[in-house]
Amino acid sequence: MKFLTKLSNMIMEKCLPDPYIFVAILTVLVLLLGVVLTPSSPLDMVVYWGDGFWGLLSFTMQMVVVLAAGHILANSPVFKRFLSSMASKIKKPSSAIMIVTFVSLVACWINWGFGLVIGALFAKEIARHVKKVDYRLLIASAYSGFIIWHGGLAGSIPLSIATEGHPFEELMGGVIPTSNTIFSPYNLFIVIVIGFTLPLFNRWMMPKEEDVVEVDPSLLIEEEQKFPPAERTFASWTERSSLLTILIGLIGISYLIYHFTTKGFALDLNIVNTIFIILGIILHGTPQRFLAAAQQAIKTTSGIVFQFPFYAGIMGMMTTSGLAFVFSQWFISISNDFTFYLFTFYSAGLVNFFVPSGGGQWAVQAPIMLEAANVINADTAKTAMAIAWGDAWTNMIQPFWALPALAIAGLKVKDIMGFCLFVLIFTGIIISVGLLFL
Repeated sequence: MKFLTKLSNMIMEKCLPDPYIFVAILTVLVLLLGVVLTPSSPLDMVVYWGDGFWGLLSFTMQMVVVLAAGHILANSPVFKRFLSSMASKIKKPSSAIMIVTFVSLVACWINWGFGLVIGALFAKEIARHVKKVDYRLLIASAYSGFIIWHGGLAGSIPLSIATEGHPFEELMGGVIPTSNTIFSPYNLFIVIVIGFTLPLFNRWMMPKEEDVVEVDPSLLIEEEQKFPPAERTFASWTERSSLLTILIGLIGISYLIYHFTTKGFALDLNIVNTIFIILGIILHGTPQRFLAAAQQAIKTTSGIVFQFPFYAGIMGMMTTSGLAFVFSQWFISISNDFTFYLFTFYSAGLVNFFVPSGGGQWAVQAPIMLEAANVINADTAKTAMAIAWGDAWTNMIQPFWALPALAIAGLKVKDIMGFCLFVLIFTGIIISVGLLFL
């Protein structure tokens, strides 16, 4: 395994382009495939791309906020001491890899946005304390927990079909409770097996001591915030006063209490962002410190701002041209009642390269796969979860979702993808077994 991961990392470092180059190549590839495999003309495909280009605008903003707010929270004095205290108890590189993987898995099972940020921040803090730990594998381990998100409490597909009035209620015969999806035997098997074995697998990928790539701890030290001297003005007083912080904190906490008491443990990306922002405001103490941390944090979001629209354009081409339908039909044509869930999973993994959004992929694939499930009398709930796991699976080698973690860590996608490729293979076997035999 040490030889294989070393070889994989060498190949990725030499061949895998920057995420922007990757999405640019995908854009051209999808356009050409649409022209060849569908009735669409080149002009049609260009129009589909342009019409879809801003289709993820609100989601892009959500991702910018989750990354920036996570940074703000992590740079607060209290949170820094908390992460540092946890990380200081870890002494061995092997323990560091396993613990950060497990923490990321649990956090992503609760909520994927929370898990993406917390896993990367914790890994970065560990790198400051633990000597001779491979920084690339540490960040890859933090990201690997993301594999579990669509089988967890915030999985968009199982939560969508558990909501009355969901778009595919007729095809699925009504509302599907989470007992048939998130808490079904096959899903719990997949989640539990990955949860207990992935930390050990990531530890197995640890390189030889002479091949370890450490990070210089000085590069992980955040620049100390410097503030101009106080002046005897109203503006200067309000910037340094904790009064506004207390008032905004009370408003935010009151809303969160209302939300959770009326809606239960309902975590979506907006609520996670609200929690991060309110905690960041409170823990920084004054508006001046909060705004300084925000200014520093926003620098890490450029990759998301300028790459996500290209993925939205790809989604527009995939859905409007019918290219996603073509891909799904290929897998349906080779399926039978035993292999249907497995090939649904694989087809979703393929489509996820071009439509890296759980909600977007569900909208594209659900009509096709659910109709096929009804024809062969397959379980529509399990079909939905096969799509969900396919969407989560190939995120391991899709730069789209790695961008937030990489921005926090200060790495490039090629630095971690050599490890993530083997996580893809390992987890793919577990998911396949769960879908085939349970």
